[in-house]
Amino acid sequence: MSYAMPRAACEAFLAGLHVGVVAVAEPGRAPLAVPVWYAYEPGAAVRFATAASSRKTALLRAAGRASLCAQDEAPPYRYVTVEGPVTILEPDFERDVRAVAIRYLGPDMAEAYLAMTAAERAANPNVLVELAPEHWLSADFGAMVPA
Repeated sequence: MSYAMPRAACEAFLAGLHVGVVAVAEPGRAPLAVPVWYAYEPGAAVRFATAASSRKTALLRAAGRASLCAQDEAPPYRYVTVEGPVTILEPDFERDVRAVAIRYLGPDMAEAYLAMTAAERAANPNVLVELAPEHWLSADFGAMVPA
């Protein structure tokens, strides 16, 4: 029995509110895997902002590819993983930083978070990472439950 979700369900799930875990190859070590807040609309790239000088950014530039996994953390468990090439761009603060902070924290907490991290962003600006999904992997363990 396959628990893989149809592509439309994968895209809808990935567009939902989940903390993603991005993984990127690291020579001589296991892949680096770190949580990220991301934005996704069906048919588009997965987007997330990160510090330009971070280890993650250096590895993404070197590898040119990454994967991102999003999951439900409560039963019935579901996950979607996408893998593909990455492009490093300049972020649009309103779209790629503020809107994503609001998505994950709500308006009030997001504004407090943005104020608290403003000096850090000024000293170490963000880049925007776009991951173009080429390969999809998914499971919906709710499919195990009879209707």
